[in-house]
Amino acid sequence: MALCLKQVFAKDKTFRPRKRFEPGTQRFELYKKAQASLKSGLDLRSVVRLPQGENIDDWIAVHVVDFFNRINLIYGTMAERCSETSCPVMAGGSRYEYRWQDERQYRRPAKLSAPRYMALLMDWIEGLINDEDVFPTRVGVPFPKNFQQVCTKILTRLFRVFVHVYIHHFDSILSMGAEAHVNTCYKHFYYFIQEFSLVDQRELEPLREMTERICH
Repeated sequence: MALCLKQVFAKDKTFRPRKRFEPGTQRFELYKKAQASLKSGLDLRSVVRLPQGENIDDWIAVHVVDFFNRINLIYGTMAERCSETSCPVMAGGSRYEYRWQDERQYRRPAKLSAPRYMALLMDWIEGLINDEDVFPTRVGVPFPKNFQQVCTKILTRLFRVFVHVYIHHFDSILSMGAEAHVNTCYKHFYYFIQEFSLVDQRELEPLREMTERICH
């Protein structure tokens, strides 16, 4: 019998603490606007479009943080089923393998287990989101010139979480009764990255057939 979604996505399952927007800020207002549109039942394609008069970097920043929270939560619900033993390589089936590289410990692409890759990924994103030089929160402080490039890298790596979860842990999604929730999150993510051309089409190939089925 499937668990209710409230149990499945309980707070104690969260892989990382949620990142929140400060009340009273422009980004908080944008976040509220985006959430209201989602809850209104509007078509997800229209929900992701830049509201008239709003700054595109603010809009992207709000969604990057929100997707980080949501995907973090999805992975957190099945993290105990994604172990060094069950997933010794971060992959999406037999055709796709993802290696980790950063500017500190892994300067060359390293073959890691899925849980290790996920932990490094979430730490890396969390560090960027909390970096005022990358995601400025103070009024009047501009975004860096490479902001959208940074967001492309974040979103590309977050997409790989979907790849791994769908291909290697779909049975867990079904057993928890979470398929509709995860699919909705994926569709929202997919429409957003397509709207602003934020992820290279080649990166989307592992889930192409599923995407064509549920997103078109």
